[in-house]
Amino acid sequence: MDIFQTTIPDVIHFKPRVFSDNRGSFFESYNLNALTNIGISNVFVQDNQSQSSKGVLRGLHFQMGEYAQAKLVRVVKGSVYDVAVDIREGSPTYGTYYGAILSEENGHQMLVPRGFAHGFVVLEDNTIFAYKCDNFYHKESEGGIMWNDPSINISWPETNFEILLSDKDAVLPALSNCQHGFKYKG
Repeated sequence: MDIFQTTIPDVIHFKPRVFSDNRGSFFESYNLNALTNIGISNVFVQDNQSQSSKGVLRGLHFQMGEYAQAKLVRVVKGSVYDVAVDIREGSPTYGTYYGAILSEENGHQMLVPRGFAHGFVVLEDNTIFAYKCDNFYHKESEGGIMWNDPSINISWPETNFEILLSDKDAVLPALSNCQHGFKYKG
């Protein structure tokens, strides 16, 4: 397994070992023992999947309180630029983000820990994004931050397409106006 250095120590970016031959390829998209060895010991209870067109931007989302979630994210088909934003008050990396291209081709995965907002922009039509959550979705506990918050200053990839947002994501607040309750525990 390849582990990639991140700018935020709690975000884990990795690539599982892929076995290829003339028939195609095989890899374990989830192996509890292998993930535990790299510091991911979450018990995942829900799998989610989305299909999106090029230009769709989903995020920046999180769940609060007892429904907070860590996410193990990957791309099944196509590609995205994926970001995790540290929103844990008191964290030395509060308000900063880590971003990476996740694609069908590169096979990379990323752990987005609890206390982080998560989002991605879709770089190819018909992209399928899949993720595991370590807690169940609870509508009343969802929150979000505007995708282009100038205080976070995410360097989204240069694109030649229009960003497409849901009505909900289009009106998310800036991090400075966001009530979430996440605290850094050191």
